[in-house]
Amino acid sequence: MRSVGIDVGGTFTDLVAVGEDGTLESRKVLSTPADQSEGVESALRALAAPDVARIVHGTTVATNALLERRGARVALLATAGFTDLLELRRQDRASLYDLAAQHPAPVVAPDDRVPVAERIARDAVLRPLTPDAADEAARAVVARGAEIVAVALLHAHADPAHEQLLESAVRAQAPELDVVRSSAVFPEIREYERTATTVAEAYLRPTVSRYLRRLEERLAALSLPAPGVMTSSGGLRSAAEAARSAASLALSGPAGGVAGAAAVLRAAGIRDALTIDIGGTSADVGLILDGEPLVEAGGTIAGVPIALPRVLVETVSAGGGSIVWVDDGGAVRVGPRSAGARPGPASFGRGATEPALTDAHVVLGHIAERQLSGGVTIDAARAHDAMRVVADRLGVSVERLAHAAIATADATMARALRRVSVQRGIDPRRCTLVAFGGGGPLHACGLAEQVGLTTVLVPPFAGVLSALGLAIAAERRESMASVLRCTSELDASTLAALLASLVQRAGDAKGATPRWWLHARFAGQGHELDLPVEPGDAPAALAERFARLHEARFGFTLEREVELVSARCAVVGAPWPARFVATSPERTVHGPATVQLPDATLLVRPGWTARALPIGGWLLEADA
Repeated sequence: MRSVGIDVGGTFTDLVAVGEDGTLESRKVLSTPADQSEGVESALRALAAPDVARIVHGTTVATNALLERRGARVALLATAGFTDLLELRRQDRASLYDLAAQHPAPVVAPDDRVPVAERIARDAVLRPLTPDAADEAARAVVARGAEIVAVALLHAHADPAHEQLLESAVRAQAPELDVVRSSAVFPEIREYERTATTVAEAYLRPTVSRYLRRLEERLAALSLPAPGVMTSSGGLRSAAEAARSAASLALSGPAGGVAGAAAVLRAAGIRDALTIDIGGTSADVGLILDGEPLVEAGGTIAGVPIALPRVLVETVSAGGGSIVWVDDGGAVRVGPRSAGARPGPASFGRGATEPALTDAHVVLGHIAERQLSGGVTIDAARAHDAMRVVADRLGVSVERLAHAAIATADATMARALRRVSVQRGIDPRRCTLVAFGGGGPLHACGLAEQVGLTTVLVPPFAGVLSALGLAIAAERRESMASVLRCTSELDASTLAALLASLVQRAGDAKGATPRWWLHARFAGQGHELDLPVEPGDAPAALAERFARLHEARFGFTLEREVELVSARCAVVGAPWPARFVATSPERTVHGPATVQLPDATLLVRPGWTARALPIGGWLLEADA
């Protein structure tokens, strides 16, 4: 029996099957943007094997719904006087220097927000919610005709009683109407982030539920098991669980890539790395420390804050399908528009006339004319024709334009690599760059040179590594709770009891290992850091550890108490075992050279040496 991982990208849908003995097999088919479940089915048919024990899916359905604003109509119940919280945000500008820039509109229309006559403070009820007031609010929200209801009241993280009363009132009025409570989705301080995350969950849940239900039906028709889904935090959840936590899927696919990179790094004996996953539409940058993907709380997807834990991934518009164009100032630009799966780059021969980043590599001979997965044949003449249109506009050669386009894309990705490392107090020069995706091995050396790295790992199955990460993903269940107490107010037994309750709340996972973090800050600060913790840790030791972490990140500490804002627990099961074995003999390649990989092309630049590894893949080192 095998575990199958399926990652839906902008151009290709990738599949990796891992047998019980750890052996790996891959497939790649063209994506079907109109219905991702069709692409999943196509990939499984290409595998043509009935011995499937589980299917793990990385989906962009939630991400696309936010980008394209195709979610459900949501009605919001909010504390009277705070229904405009989504517009007020944090009163920050959309762009510091562009006074005309605007934040994206909230996903809940002003007319669909209903004020509730209630008020809870952190430690007291200032205005009780009466049954009559709850019923009145329920009638008002049902009358809006929305598809789903979000409830986000002030200080519900400390006392959820009013939210629970409203939920009951709405269900009594309309039993078929789903209700999403902020105290259940994100029980933590910061009213804006908690409200925005709750609204995002409500906005996405119907769309995600319909998609997963349709996918389950397709798989059942093929006599295959129901899918598991990768969450943004890098763990596996069942389709039923994922449908009830839609906001946690916003980075479903990219999380699989970082998880796959971490598995290969452990096999290679490397602990710290930056990752770059270059696909058809975008490039995803991540960070792995001590062999584990960095998971952080919070982030913004398409202008919508989602404060749930997620694998650190920063996405930039620099994929193989990103369009090469010239702006009004005569500068070469790459993206954000992408050719996608259809028509794809001009060299795919599917009718595209605009050049893409892939076409630049074809022009320079980095990608040879050949048959690709999914029935795509590289056509160098079409790539030259498309690039020539833009090159003539600039009055330069096609080759010079191609070099400029690649340099432009590299600069964009290098900035993202610095942001995820330097801004977190990590010296990127101590890291290995793990380059994967269809375009990662092409750009690896150039990116390493820009960021100052001297070692690059191109993993086995580089072109489908995200699908590999999905196939071996461990089950992961999470819980969180507010704390809002200083370390001086806690003792070791109270802290241990809190951590134990989080494990119980998270639930069990096969082969489970619990891990805990505290969201901590110096008292009075407006931001926190994630601090790993164990049940036996003394609060005083935690305060000292936090001070060291703060100094490493920001270069200073404060003479203040350390406040614990919230606690988070992840119960992580055992991953599906994979065995990395080289499929080609060991050899060494000196740049400049190209190496044809099974699912990608490796470009070894001058001044670099590539060595095939016993686990498969390649280790590239800058010549001394």
